[in-house]
Parts: sequence; structure tokens; C-alpha cells
Amino acid sequence: MASLPKELGLQGRVMATSVLPYSSTFPDLQADPRNGSVAAAAHSNLALQKLGGRLRINSKFKLRQRLGSNNSDRSHGFGERLGANPSLASSALCGAGKSRVTMMQTSRTSEPFDLDGDSAAEIVETSVNWFSAFWRFTRPHTIIGSGLGVTSVSLLAMESISDLNLKFVVGLLKAVIPALCMNVYIVGLNQLYDIEIDKVNKPNLPLASGEFSVATGIALVTTFAVASVAMGVYVGSPPLLWALLVSLVLGTAYSADMPFLRWKRSALAAASCILAVRAVVVQLGFYLHMQVSVLGRPAVLSKPLLFATGFMCFFSIVIALAKDIPDVEGDKVYGIRSFSVRLGQKRVFWMCVALLETAYIAAIVTGLTAPTLASKVITCLGHAMLGGVLWERSQSVDLKSRPAITSWYMFIWKVCANCESIHQCC
Repeated sequence: MASLPKELGLQGRVMATSVLPYSSTFPDLQADPRNGSVAAAAHSNLALQKLGGRLRINSKFKLRQRLGSNNSDRSHGFGERLGANPSLASSALCGAGKSRVTMMQTSRTSEPFDLDGDSAAEIVETSVNWFSAFWRFTRPHTIIGSGLGVTSVSLLAMESISDLNLKFVVGLLKAVIPALCMNVYIVGLNQLYDIEIDKVNKPNLPLASGEFSVATGIALVTTFAVASVAMGVYVGSPPLLWALLVSLVLGTAYSADMPFLRWKRSALAAASCILAVRAVVVQLGFYLHMQVSVLGRPAVLSKPLLFATGFMCFFSIVIALAKDIPDVEGDKVYGIRSFSVRLGQKRVFWMCVALLETAYIAAIVTGLTAPTLASKVITCLGHAMLGGVLWERSQSVDLKSRPAITSWYMFIWKVCANCESIHQCC
């Protein structure tokens, strides 16, 4: 038998030698001594693959883990005995090769999915990045605002603490979940039609940045729209289904670039859409869902509901105006005639502040007519504090800084969320 290069090492010599008894069966697998250790190793690996079938040779870890240092010492002794007795080499090393094949087949069976650390890390990183992009796609401030708004107006249907039972909670969830799905549809559809504008105004959004393809965006908005309407039908509450369908129609009319649609091009039409959904549809539709379909009471519009609806009218107008203040640059380029484009950012900004402060003053006056002293104190003091915080915050906004204006806009949503809580006391 030809001697094998020492540089090949014990493992390579054993694998290469194990091929020799099968040379007559696989003549193309005979190692070429002229190619040295590299050829021997390559042919040995090929032989093992053909002999063992679909084998996976993990040369880094598996042999060391199974043999250990003691087996390594015994292997050196085994090699010396083979060299001293060539007649025994063929059969012994053949058995060693078969044993190695059997061991690796067993390993393959016991470890069917050997995922290395780098691949696992890549999968985790990809998943995290996708969910981060999806969270931005949903426009989190609108998700939080919608969730709090629906919950708050639903609580207005309670007449006593005894109404807060399991049936009420289930009915609330049946309203909140489809409402959030519809919210994702509306903001997602807007992003689909505003990709070029958002590349200027909101480059961090996933469609504008290229993190999501247009096909992904279409799939998401379609899925959430269908899910929202399907849940509304399944629940069987006419007020809930009515609220979802009206939101679907107005949200589509606001963004879709179709004949007679794309109402966001007009400042007045855009404001009307937002006002109708936020101040009317959400307030009345979800309140009546809880009042009639869940609690089984006649449709009665309570004083707290009317108060909340009136306040939300102010807030919805402010949102319709304020959302375009940071987006003047892109809106000018693509022909969106928002109030900020037509009147200027500074003027619209202070119009928004004035409208909100007017709403707080009206809320304080209304709070004075509350039936109990506690309601009067909470309503008046709460709105007075929020009005003061808003005024103080607005004084420090740099209207030349887009991040500063955007931060102020997000602050407005937080203020509204606190107002929704105070409305429970009216």
C-alpha cells in the first residue's frame, strides 16, 4: 500500500486509506499520489460521500466531540499497528471507514437540523428588522390614539361599575381589534399612494425607504381591510359594522389616486375626512356598539358622549392641520395644497395651538356644570393643566426644525389621550 503524507494528519490518513479497498468498485476514486495530501483528502471525502450516501461531514466539531482526546491517542496506536502489519490494513481500515460512515449517519439522524450560530443570528436580525419596519408601517401614534379613543368612548356607555364585567370586556375587544385593523389599512393605503412624497417627507417609512416592496404593502393593507370587515360582520353589531365601513370608504377616498378621489389634495376635503372619522364615526359608532349591542340598552346619547364628540371635533381639525406642517417641502413638489403650503407653517402652527386652547377653555366651562364636586374638580383642573402644558411646550418649538415640529405633533396625540381619560368624569 502506498504511504500517505504525514501532513495529512491522522483523520485524513484514515479517510484516505479507507478508500483503497473500494478502488476496484470506484476506479475513479483512486488517490493520485502526485497530488499529495490535498488530492488524497479530496478523494477521501468524495469516496465517503458515495459510500455513505447523503452524508454531512462536519469536520470542525463532530469527531472531536465523539472521540475525545483518549480516542485520539488510541487512533495513533491503531495507525502504528496498521503500518507494522500491512496484511491487516485493508480489512481493518475498511472497517474503520465503515464505522466512520455509520457514526456520521447516526449523527445526521440525531441532529437533522444543524444550524450554526451565524445563520441563527441572521434569522433573528432579519425578523427583528421586519417587525420594526412593520411597526413603523402601522404609524404607532395613530394605533395608540385609535385604541385609546375606542376604549374611552366605549367606557362612556357604562352607567355603573357593575357594567364592567366579562361581557363588557369581550364586547370591547370585539370593537378595538377590528378598529385597529382598519387603522392599519387606512395609514397603509396612504403610504402606498404617497411613496414618492414620503421619500422627501418621511423617508424612514418602510415603503419609502425600500424595506417593504409595493407588493408587501398591498398584501398588508388588503389583509387588514378584509380582516377588519370580516370581524365586523362576524360580531353582528350593526353600529360596529357601520363604523368600520364608513371608515373604510372615507380612508380610501382620502388617499386613493382615482377619479373623484384623492381628497387629501384639497385641504378642506382632507380635514373633513379626518373630522368625520375621528370625531363622528369613532365616537358615535363605537359608543352605540357598546350601548346597544353589548349592554342591550336603547340608543341614548349621553352628556359625556356629546362633550367628548365636541372636544374631538376641535382635536380632529387640529390633527388635519398639524400633520402637514412638517411636510411642506414634499407637498409643494407633488401638488398637495395643504393649509401649511397655502398659509405657511408658522401661521398654521399657531392656529392649531389656538384651537386646542379654545377646546380646553370650553371643556373647563362644561366641567363647571358636572353633577358632582369631584367631577367638577377633575374636569376643570385636568383640562387647565393640559392647556398650560400645551402652551408651555408650544413656546419652545423651533418652527425651522422639522424634527422639532414632528415631536410637537406627536405631543398633541399624547395630550389628546389624556383628555380622553378626563372625559370619563364629565
